[in-house]
Amino acid sequence: MFTSSFWPALFAFAGVTIAMLVLIDFVTYVGSRYKERYLQEASTELNDVLLQIPAGRILDLSVAISIFGSIIAAGTFVLSVRDTQWGYVVLVALVVMVVLFPIPRIILKQLKKRRLHMFNLQLEDALGMISGALKAGFSITQAIETVAELKTHPVSVEFKLLLQETQLGVPLDQALENMSKRLESDDFELVATAITTARETGGELTSTLERVAALIRERVKIAQKVKALTSMGRLQAIMIGLMPLFLLFALSKISPQMMDSFLHSAVGIIALAVVLVLDIIGFLVIKKITTIEV
Repeated sequence: MFTSSFWPALFAFAGVTIAMLVLIDFVTYVGSRYKERYLQEASTELNDVLLQIPAGRILDLSVAISIFGSIIAAGTFVLSVRDTQWGYVVLVALVVMVVLFPIPRIILKQLKKRRLHMFNLQLEDALGMISGALKAGFSITQAIETVAELKTHPVSVEFKLLLQETQLGVPLDQALENMSKRLESDDFELVATAITTARETGGELTSTLERVAALIRERVKIAQKVKALTSMGRLQAIMIGLMPLFLLFALSKISPQMMDSFLHSAVGIIALAVVLVLDIIGFLVIKKITTIEV
């Protein structure tokens, strides 16, 4: 009834089936954990920039951008390279998909960075207003309220959130600590520490805030000077990063036959991968050198 090859084939089929089930279960588990972590981090980043958008929308946007970008890149590659092999097309599509997927979160991080920069620039004037209100006889809460009533974003919004916490029964010291953790600003952390210390020791808060404001002013000046001095290095990093892509495009137009043979050989693909890795490493190294913390 059964041939001699039936049982080995049956066992092989069972083994492959079990292996596929284990692989599918592992991929599903990893995907669910990554999705959970992605949504949690995206939700935190949205809260940092005060955007009322569900974190799932950021994930949907990332998937949509990566899919449409990979389709456009694959189509462009097919139209620009003659005798295209589909393996290379799939590789280009996958690379573009991986590169484009984190773009929405990168934009959120840039929005947070820009918002933090604006807050640090406005913090000096806010401290001046608080110090002036304290000299006029206001309490610290009333002085903070004068800043919260301004229409200067984002400093007025952050101090308004601080006041809302105190109105809900949170102690001022704890509210300052929560605001410092939410902003992740070194300047405001210094302000929060100064206010808390002055309240605990009974020191003169007005002069303390004035000294902190002067320190922040000098720090901003130094940061702007460092940014101006390192602008040439940042421009060089961008130029070095774009130079290989420009050369590849220029050679494909000048000598398309040579580039076709180059792109259809194993040595050419390996060379392109090595150039891409070294290009990224060079860009990151120059960026690290020109990034000076003040």
